[in-house]
This record gives sequence, C-alpha cells and structure tokens, in this order.
Amino acid sequence: MISSQENKEAYVWIWLPGNTEPIVAGKLENDGNYITFNYGKSYLNRPDAIAIYNPELPLQSGVLPLLNGLNMPNAIRDAAPDAWGRRVIINRKMGLKGNDTDTATLDEMTYLLESGSDRIGSLDFQLSPTEYIPRAAQNATLEELLESAKRVQDGIPLSPDLDQALCHGSSIGGARPKALIEDSGSKYIAKFSASNDTYSVVKAEYIAMRLATLCKLKVAPVKLVQALGKDVILIERFDRYKIESGWTRKSMVSALTLFGLNDMTARYASYEDFAEIIRARFTEPKDTLKELFGRLVFNILCGNNDDHARNHAAFWNGTDLTLTPAYDICPQQRTGNVSSQAMKIVGNNGDSQLKTCLEAAHHFLLSNEEAIEIFTTFQDIIRDNWNDVCDEASLTKIDRSFFWGRQFLNPFSIVY
Repeated sequence: MISSQENKEAYVWIWLPGNTEPIVAGKLENDGNYITFNYGKSYLNRPDAIAIYNPELPLQSGVLPLLNGLNMPNAIRDAAPDAWGRRVIINRKMGLKGNDTDTATLDEMTYLLESGSDRIGSLDFQLSPTEYIPRAAQNATLEELLESAKRVQDGIPLSPDLDQALCHGSSIGGARPKALIEDSGSKYIAKFSASNDTYSVVKAEYIAMRLATLCKLKVAPVKLVQALGKDVILIERFDRYKIESGWTRKSMVSALTLFGLNDMTARYASYEDFAEIIRARFTEPKDTLKELFGRLVFNILCGNNDDHARNHAAFWNGTDLTLTPAYDICPQQRTGNVSSQAMKIVGNNGDSQLKTCLEAAHHFLLSNEEAIEIFTTFQDIIRDNWNDVCDEASLTKIDRSFFWGRQFLNPFSIVY
C-alpha cells in the first residue's frame, strides 16, 4: 500500500441541512493502521451542529473511539469511493491499470482526498481547515464520460480533460463504470455498460427499477439514453435538492453503518436485524418496514441478489433516520435456479425464495396474509407490465427470453 506524509491528516467538511455551502466539522488523523476523527471546537459550539452520525460519531470533544473491528469510522467510509472510483484514481495517479487493478495500492486517506467533491451524502474532505476547494469538473458529455470509462477499463492513461471529467464522479460507490452529470436542473448518476458484460446489464437495471416503481415501491427515478451507440442508465440523485441559493445536500448513512459492520464482517448483516433497527430508530417505522419487505420481495422476484448492506441507506438529519429511495436494483447473472440474497433474511437463511420472506414477515410487522398479498400483487404487476417496460428499453426478443424465468420470476424464487 502506498501512503505519503501529506495524507496523515484531512479535514471533514459538511453541508448542514438546508445549507448550500460547507463548513469544517473536524479532523481525520491517519496513523498508518487506523483513521480516527475528532470534531473541531468551532463546530461543537455551533447551535445548528449535527452529529455526522449517532451513535458512531456523537457530538463530543476529543478523538472518538472506533467501534469494534473498524479501522475508520463507517460514516466516513460511506463517503469514500468504492471499486470503480478507486480504479479511476489509480489510473490518474499511476498510469496503466486495467480490470485487475489492486485497489489496496493506495491508502484510504488518499482515496478520500483524491476523489471528486460531489460525493454521495453531505461530506467532503480537504487538506485545509479554512479554505474549501472543490474537486469538480465542467459538466462533461456522456460521450466524453464513456470514452473515459473505456480507457480505465482497458488500462489506458486518461488525457487531462478526460481525467477531469471522470474523476468528478470517482467518489460514488459500486464496482461498475459510472459518472456524475447534471442535466435540465437535475443531478444524475450515469451508469455504463462494461467491456466484459455478457448480457444487457444496463437495460436489466432499467427494467427492474421501472417495474419496482410500478409496484409502488419508493425508487430513484431512471432514464435510459444512448451515447456512442451504447446504453446509459441515468439515475436521479436523491441526496441533492436545489433551492434558490443553489444545491444543498442530504446526509446519508449505509445500512452497513447502521449495523456497525465493516466490509469484512458484512456477511453478518441481515434483513431481520435491519427490521429491528427500523422499529427502534426510524421515522414511520411501520410504513418503513412494509417498504423494506417489499424491496426484499422485489429483489427476489427480479433476480437481484446483490442487495448487500451498502445497497441500502438512510437519510440522517441529526436526530432521525429515514429510508432513502431504492437504488442499484440490478438483476444478476444466473445460470441455475438456486440462489441466495447478499443479506440473510431470517436466522441464517438467505434463500432467494418467497417462502423465506414469509418466515420473516412477522419481523416486518406483517401477517402471513399481508405478505402473500404483496407476493401476488408484485408478480401480477411484473407479468402485466413486462412487455411494455421491455418495449421502453427496446429490449430484443433474445434478451427478453434470457431474463424471463431466469432473473425475473424464476421458478425457484416464487415458491412459498
């Protein structure tokens, strides 16, 4: 791992609720093994200061202890880039790196400081506690961003212009090629096809997100467009909203942070535990539990078993947690029938079957009858709208046959 002296500390800047300019909240310190955080005195003295996240980073002075097993605060790690963003940063700093890039090449502080400033949530990271300098680019075209993404995948160094365009979105999570754009007064995450895709991954996500919306789930709005003859899905950002004085940001934490787990212990995350956290700490817990149960059911019905704890999140306003709209509903490659979800559903059972959901229904304050009604309603909506949504996506007959009965409404999954 490469580290350097200038990355031993960084300052955390935060957009407080309703504000369009950030203020410094505190300092991160890196001793080579752990990254710790402490709030600044000026921030703690503000009447409108909020904790970056309770209970992990409460509003108190001094270096805040790390939770068991963590090497940095989870609420800070949520704002760091994941695999794709790290590959972009490595490409820029080190040149020829392709699909096999070792993302452990650079240290965590470097990733925080080198990634774009328009990251998910309300935080950013700077070398200075007094001067905020955003790492942002001119709004690039989709064609420029596609060209940038292809170069990173192929291990070709980026030109300065392409580097600036793609680095703007290097702070967002996930492993697939993506970037940030602004269009017609809205901000979007643009997700591209990857060079090693064996099926229409972008269209599959579009279809799943659209069908989830038709199932009355709270889902991020999506659009499907083309650039350079390739499909691009645009997912509208729900952590940004525009007011008269400019863009403001909404604080978010991942479910992994809610669980107090890290990437190495994420296998212990479960929907059952998530439901318990919702009952104890979320706004409108009963409605939220039904929404989460619906998302679990839909993930199973559409073949998305990549529903890990970073693919669930909550808004945080300093006191309350509220479930964000659903995102990253991506049907996964599937060769057989048997499958399991990324998070356990009930007990140690993560089988991608409706009968597993039925066993868990009481944790979501749902009766068996209410759960079964959700099962049947969602299946009917998927069947009734399948062709229309596939038409929206201009999905070929071959791809429709590939998805139907394999990812969508797989016979193994609909058993209850």
